[in-house]
Amino acid sequence: MDKGNIKEVVKDKYAQAAVRAATGRSSCCGTSPASAQDCCDPITSNLYGDGEAAAVPEEALRASLGCGNPTALAKLQPGEIVLDLGSGGGIDVLLSAKRVGPTGKAYGLDMTDEMLAFAEQNKAKSGLTNVEFLKGEIENIPLPSDSVDVIVSNCVINLSGDKDRVLHEAFRVLKPGGRLAVSDVVVRGEVPYEIRRSLELWVGCVAGALSETEYKEKLAAAGFESVDIEATRVYDVKDAREFLRSSGVDADAIAPQVKDKFISAFVRAQKPNFHSCCEPTCCR
Repeated sequence: MDKGNIKEVVKDKYAQAAVRAATGRSSCCGTSPASAQDCCDPITSNLYGDGEAAAVPEEALRASLGCGNPTALAKLQPGEIVLDLGSGGGIDVLLSAKRVGPTGKAYGLDMTDEMLAFAEQNKAKSGLTNVEFLKGEIENIPLPSDSVDVIVSNCVINLSGDKDRVLHEAFRVLKPGGRLAVSDVVVRGEVPYEIRRSLELWVGCVAGALSETEYKEKLAAAGFESVDIEATRVYDVKDAREFLRSSGVDADAIAPQVKDKFISAFVRAQKPNFHSCCEPTCCR
């Protein structure tokens, strides 16, 4: 599958999502029955609790197209510098900024002009001053090496056609001892060819999903340690039908084949702390 084609389809899909959210239509993240009815698939629904939803502008919540809640699981600490890869409308950036407090900072990185403009609007409405949105691609992060304490991401790494590059870039910008804490869709077992070939499903975080083994291997190859993948939701046949129904494949035929093979997962990893040893014999 052509990487350039994937990127253009992703940009178009998320630009449309920004426009929908800005005009008051849900992008599948809400907690109410009305917003759930607008959802394109179950992966993106009911991710944030009422308290979190109330803590950010409603528009930011509407623009969410994630598969988890990484900021709730990352255990962010006051004063930390956080980077959200593929920040969209900014909900995870704003939640991160609240958690790290005024002595910390939250960056959001996105390649879509419409999403960045929308995120800036949500930042202004939030009143937060420790937030900065950057334009760029997650394969080429526009930040210096060793500059970030924590990287979060919400169902975005799977959208990249070059995941190895993304993980190496994440490793580069993390400080020694820094951590990766992302939500993503992960595969267990074989996936039907009809799903792998579908760009629409790639944009929905499904066709581009890595297996648990692949994810761990790629993280290790990038230099990460303490890798852990924790399932936060396992998708059943009903869920599969929901995210297959608008993709152009035979949902009734394919859905039973993908039962329990896709999970929303919380992926943790850490950059080694190269400065943890002060003995002359162990410094490199």
